[in-house]
Amino acid sequence: MTAWDVLINRDDLRDVELRHAAEKTDLADGEARLEVERFALTANNITYGMMGDSFGYWKFFPAPEGLGRIPVWGFARVVESKAPDAPVGLRIFGYLPMSSHFTAQLSKGRNGLVDVAQHRAELPPTYNAYSEAPEDEMDDHRALLRPLFMTSWLLDDFLGEDEDVGALVLSSASSKTAMGLAWFARRRGLEVVGLTSPSNAAKLAELGLYDRIVTYDQAGALSAKAPAIYVDFAGDPQVTSAVHAALGERLSRSIIVGGTHWQADRTRSQLPGPAPVLFFAPDQIRKRAGEWGYAELETRFMAALRAFVAEAAWLSVKQHVGPEALVAAYHDVLEGRARPDEGHIIRPV
Repeated sequence: MTAWDVLINRDDLRDVELRHAAEKTDLADGEARLEVERFALTANNITYGMMGDSFGYWKFFPAPEGLGRIPVWGFARVVESKAPDAPVGLRIFGYLPMSSHFTAQLSKGRNGLVDVAQHRAELPPTYNAYSEAPEDEMDDHRALLRPLFMTSWLLDDFLGEDEDVGALVLSSASSKTAMGLAWFARRRGLEVVGLTSPSNAAKLAELGLYDRIVTYDQAGALSAKAPAIYVDFAGDPQVTSAVHAALGERLSRSIIVGGTHWQADRTRSQLPGPAPVLFFAPDQIRKRAGEWGYAELETRFMAALRAFVAEAAWLSVKQHVGPEALVAAYHDVLEGRARPDEGHIIRPV
């Protein structure tokens, strides 16, 4: 197959270029060339693009000046190798570019393979790790939910350290990460309020993950049990301001997770109540891995993921094949047209 990359204008996420990849070059010692098999495309990837400069997401997969390769999560197979730890035929799961192929410098680490390329040396270890991945009937769900639900699970663990919680208020309630957190919170017996756009409100209400759905234009009249925690997946300062003002003293914490509202004005006004604090999932992974060990962390997470999938009969997986289908799906997700009850899986061929 002809190799290709989808490149994004780092200053305008709507500006997309499908480009044939450069001619194949000889691999250096320690390098492997991988063919991408499938990956998920979600609002989380829009967050990677929006926060690409501040969090280093553009650095994982080099691109021409001014352009970027948004990272995605999925499966790839080694098709050529000069890496002793990554033989031809090896199938892995991890951080991939929106491309048909990519090159990685794979070496064995403590818990699987690690891309030890120099340009990734200072980036978070969580994103440099790859696991061997024999084929499984859950592969579409693994690609779609493993990174998102991992964040949901870690958020639930993080917020669970605070015993005095009455309710969670979640923005971008149709995002899969928010929906996963809502599932956990309902199991804890918390009130869960979802903030969303009018176009998603009816469908979200049908899914039974939220006690109440509130549209963004009604956020100023929001109510929730005290003490309430606001978890912001949208990254929209105007929504955050409305939530803080509406909840007042009932708001005990404000947590920033994502930025699905990539077009929002980022100017932040002085907020009443608690100052927003950033949640960075790799920090919680490091904490729990240190306390439990990676094997126990993985066991606990997979048990939670399987329980969620077993109850998520509402979630349908939509397949997209080829670069043009990828670009079309990307624009749907970027513009908020993706349905909350659908997950998008991309196959290069």
